[in-house]
Amino acid sequence: MTDNGAGSTAGAAHERWRDGWGRPEEALARAVEVLRTPRPNLLRRLSEVLAGLVPHTAIAHLSGICTYTPVKAFGATELAGGITSLELARLTDAVAVGRPWQGTAVLAGRSRPVVAASTITASANGTGALLVLVLESAEPLPGQALAVLQQVWELVTIHSDHRATDAAPVHAAASRASAGARARAIADLTGTHASALSAVLAPLRSTALDDATARRSATELAVNALLDLRAGADLDRELSEEPADTAFARLADELRPLLRHSPVRLDLAPPTPATPATPSIPSIPADTAHTARAAVRSTVLIMLEQDDLTRLHVSWRISDDTLRAVVRDDGPGLLVTDGLAAHRTADRVTALAGRLAVDAVPGWGTTVTVDLPLTAPAAPSGPDPLEGLQPRELEVLDQLAQGRRNRDIARALHISESTVKFHVANILAKLGVASRGEAAALAHRAGLPTTAALYAAS
Repeated sequence: MTDNGAGSTAGAAHERWRDGWGRPEEALARAVEVLRTPRPNLLRRLSEVLAGLVPHTAIAHLSGICTYTPVKAFGATELAGGITSLELARLTDAVAVGRPWQGTAVLAGRSRPVVAASTITASANGTGALLVLVLESAEPLPGQALAVLQQVWELVTIHSDHRATDAAPVHAAASRASAGARARAIADLTGTHASALSAVLAPLRSTALDDATARRSATELAVNALLDLRAGADLDRELSEEPADTAFARLADELRPLLRHSPVRLDLAPPTPATPATPSIPSIPADTAHTARAAVRSTVLIMLEQDDLTRLHVSWRISDDTLRAVVRDDGPGLLVTDGLAAHRTADRVTALAGRLAVDAVPGWGTTVTVDLPLTAPAAPSGPDPLEGLQPRELEVLDQLAQGRRNRDIARALHISESTVKFHVANILAKLGVASRGEAAALAHRAGLPTTAALYAAS
């Protein structure tokens, strides 16, 4: 490997990276797009975003987080498929943590121009996470571009590290135990069902029994099988649902430590039946309970950051088809919907077809209400043509569907026009259309523009 002098700059390369990364808000917008991407598609998305900063033909990384597949690569098949862990491991010796490096290295069997960045991952016992991009040319990259690349890789690595370690051991163990129990229950039900069918068919096929005896025997076996099936269904329900009062008690246990050393008073109102006709506390789907707890917990964390706060009230209420979680404070009443974006609260609620509303009254406090349906939404009739778009791209497409120009979109979404152009180009490519008009037409067929699922009331 030889170093070609990463610190030197060239005029063309300098202008190229500044076009898309020179403004802080543009750089942050691109980093956010990567962080929002599901883990299986993260490397490909990172490659797409970095294309304007560091033109490259392939991207690879070596990480200590995943011991089964520590090397991942994306790009030209013959190149990405040929990069080995040994080649990347050799590069780690040349790349200092926090200091991006440009030079030549052997990848996929031959020497190529590359740029590499390395950082530390806490979840992998302090080992380095190496990012390598195979460059389109050996032209030296501007020092500022390399510095931005390093910071983007730091963000991606920290985010991935948190994804791998966020779940507490007790939660991970409970989840694994629940999944194992469900798998065993399903296997038992399958075996029981097969045995019941065979048992019912046996007397019907027997030549030693007359018709009346055969029917009577088959009927008795079928009745017993139905009773067993009903018991199995009850078991599956117990494994996939959680009593609402138990779920709220778990939430209370999670909230109390947050206020242990705070002067803020926490009032808790556990779920009660919505009507006298429902005397008992029902069970609710486990994913609904989990989402409600996460939404309340993140809301409480945001509210605790306010000044002049003395009281928080948290309540759950169950109706026939909805779980309503309410968090109310007596703070300054200036909390807005966007304040919950840091914890992706709206995304969690929307994923279950729920709704989140923020009612802020200056001088009186803020009330956050989360409504989650207790029944699963109807399955869509066909694949969603907008499924591959990122949340920000959906927002831009929504604006496009309303016939707005780039300048108006930038003003509405508080981003720059160049960032809008970046998103529009990605939208056209992902939707497979050639113009903004075609994209808008496709958006209209998919139901855009529409009112946002997350809104603020005042």
